Order: sequence, then C-alpha cells, then structure tokens
Amino acid sequence: MSDDMEDLDCSAVLADVWLLLDNECDQDAKARLEEHINRCSPCIEAYGLEEKLKSLLNRKCGGERAPDSLRARLTVEIRTSFTSVETD
Repeated sequence: MSDDMEDLDCSAVLADVWLLLDNECDQDAKARLEEHINRCSPCIEAYGLEEKLKSLLNRKCGGERAPDSLRARLTVEIRTSFTSVETD
C-alpha cells in the first residue's frame, strides 16, 4: 500500500465520491479513490448507494446539470457533514 493510501481516510473518500462518479477528478485522485473504495467495505457500500442515487437522478431529471454555484455549495456541505461525523 502506498503512503498516499495510508493518508486517505473514509471521510475524504466519501466527500469526493461525486467527483469520481462525475469523472471530475484527475487521474491520480481517481486512482487513489478507486483503490481505497475497492479495499474498504463501508466505502464500497456508500459508493454503490451514491452511484444508484446518481443513476436515479439522471433518469428522473433528464440529465440536467446543476448550476455551478449549487454544486459548489453542496460539495462544501457534504465535506462539512462528513468531517463532523468523523469527529463525533
């Protein structure tokens, strides 16, 4: 396991899972996220749920893209939520 993988915790992976699902991360980040997800049962489960949610949203919303300002606010909220869960 690389040093990068040892430093990558579940909250960081789950905060960035939508970047992975939307193919919005660089190749290095994608590889780190996928490696962690593939070896971490809770993250595999969470990734699967997020993937299903994304698929459902795409079907129901016709593939429309959220405004960048909304996406940015949601990203901050998700990261904040996962960080606060980890500290509790």
